[in-house]
Amino acid sequence: MSESFDLSKTFVHLGLGATAVPVHDFSWRPEAMRRYLTTFLSDRNEGRLVGITSLDKDWTHWERHAEGDELVVQLTGRSEVVQEIDGEIRVVQLNPGEAIVNPRGVWHTSNVQETGQSLFIAAGRRTDYRDRQR
Repeated sequence: MSESFDLSKTFVHLGLGATAVPVHDFSWRPEAMRRYLTTFLSDRNEGRLVGITSLDKDWTHWERHAEGDELVVQLTGRSEVVQEIDGEIRVVQLNPGEAIVNPRGVWHTSNVQETGQSLFIAAGRRTDYRDRQR
C-alpha cells in the first residue's frame, strides 16, 4: 500500500520499465550519491532523479548533467537560471509555473530573486560541478 511523502525530503528515481522508486534519506553527500548510483546502476543513462529543492540563496557552483537533459519547474518564488552555452551566458527568469530545460552538457547555475521551491527531473548519472568564481 502506497503512502504520501514529501518530495522535498524523499526524492524519486524514475527508471526503466516505467518504475518510480522513492529514495528515502537522499542527500548530495558523496557516499549517498554512490549508494544511489549503485542501487540504480542497471538503469544506466535512462534513469531520472526527481525532487523538490528549496531556493533561498544563489548557488555557489555551476553544474552540468553529462548524460541527459534536466527539466526545472519553478513552483514558488522567483529565480534566474543562468546557462553557459557555447561560451555565451544566457539568463532566463523563472516565475511560478514556468519551466526551463537545461540541455545535456550545458553548465548552469541559479540566482534567487524571491525565496521559493523548484521541481527538477534530471539524468541521475554523472553530474559535474565547478566553482562559481570563474
